[in-house]
Amino acid sequence: MNFRLIIKNLGIVLMVGAAIMLPSLVVSLICSEGDAMSFLITIGIMVPVGFCMFRIPVRNRNIYTRDGFAIASLAWILLSLFGALPFFLSGCIPSFVDAFFETVSGLSTTGSSILRDIESLPKGLLFWRSFTNWIGGMGVLVMMLAVLPAAGASTIQMMKAESPGPDPGKLVPKIGQSAKILYIMYTALTFVLFIMLLAGGMPPYDSLVHALSAAGTGGFSIKNLSVGEYNNVYYEIVIAVFMLIFGVNFSLHYQTLHGGFKNIFRDEEFRFYLFTIAGAVVLLTWNTCGNVYDNVWDSLRHSFFQTSSMITTTGFSSTDFNLWPVFSKSILVILMFIGGSAGSTAGGMKCVRFVLLFKTIKREVGRIIHPRSVYTVKYGGKTVDSSILSGITNYFFVYIIVFTVTLLIISLDGFDMVSNFTAAAAAIGNIGPGLGIVGPTGNYADYSALSKIALSFTMLFGRLEIYPMLILFAPTFWKRVNI
Repeated sequence: MNFRLIIKNLGIVLMVGAAIMLPSLVVSLICSEGDAMSFLITIGIMVPVGFCMFRIPVRNRNIYTRDGFAIASLAWILLSLFGALPFFLSGCIPSFVDAFFETVSGLSTTGSSILRDIESLPKGLLFWRSFTNWIGGMGVLVMMLAVLPAAGASTIQMMKAESPGPDPGKLVPKIGQSAKILYIMYTALTFVLFIMLLAGGMPPYDSLVHALSAAGTGGFSIKNLSVGEYNNVYYEIVIAVFMLIFGVNFSLHYQTLHGGFKNIFRDEEFRFYLFTIAGAVVLLTWNTCGNVYDNVWDSLRHSFFQTSSMITTTGFSSTDFNLWPVFSKSILVILMFIGGSAGSTAGGMKCVRFVLLFKTIKREVGRIIHPRSVYTVKYGGKTVDSSILSGITNYFFVYIIVFTVTLLIISLDGFDMVSNFTAAAAAIGNIGPGLGIVGPTGNYADYSALSKIALSFTMLFGRLEIYPMLILFAPTFWKRVNI
């Protein structure tokens, strides 16, 4: 392990993190609600600490796989710890564990909250919550690669460790340029969403924070009842459509810009994504019409919004789906596990993994029926290597293990099974609201400090695709090599 190189890069991350806080500081100064000093103190701590770490001399500047994974996992933990300081120092969240939970939830784009009254927070802190969603959506390290001209080719290891999905890939040969393209598209789509909400009559501040949260598929709202507070069909449709857009692989957005819409519909993962959405909307509309809502249009309206919110793991709510029939709630839980596309800002297991898993099952069934035949799994017209299929199978297994361990830990608090199950699922899938006491009108405030810490790390496990966090617990991972 090249410790000097890791510390140096973590110093850069801290200084970038301090810069990320500046917009929130500006909002705090403009609104003058007493939270500006907490941002000033935090930035005043992060900059000198980060600079001292950055000044550490390094002989070998090559970032190997283990170094990239260590930088990614430690960077997210470090930013979460420092990002919690504004909440804690302002006194709005007196418990540092609660402040850490809230920050991890924001950066991991989970959207779970311990706040009982969201609207009581100063506007600067509310903006910080939503901005952490936006930064966490594309990734802190991807931003670092986009803004730092010194980022070399070896930094692909950091991008691989942070980017959601089996393989982030590169849009263009240079990784730094790829990161810039990703953030340009990301920012442009966020701006379009902001303008559309503004054009619909939503106040400028509300439009901005909801655009940031929707883009990062994080779901932090400034309203206690989330988007449902506005009771506006236009807002719901616009946000729902954009949540689905942000749940699509950004490489498909890039290909669409250069080759037309025909490319996007050729993608197997995208077709699975659309099919799942359509099926869920139809089933939810059918099950809620007459049981919850008086007409099919209201059922369709809320079914489409909640499907969009759940499959993209955003976590916004337009209604209290905790009151829906068990069948509908079961569909929402299934969507929690599926998630969005690889290479998007969405969480969950990712659609591509389910596509390849179903193809693997089909291959094994074929082998049983015709033992002498040769079966291969193809994706996008190309044969998928057996090591990739094995990796996906292992990922599912480890995902369930992390989910199970989290469920057991939080079950010590004695809450009902539905609340605990969906809380653990929401944490590892980076969704936010679950069912029961953690439903769309509830929160995580009543869980113990131990449970909140466990859920916080589970959110990071989910956001970083498990392995970058998991390898921190391997003793051999910390041996000094490549120095």
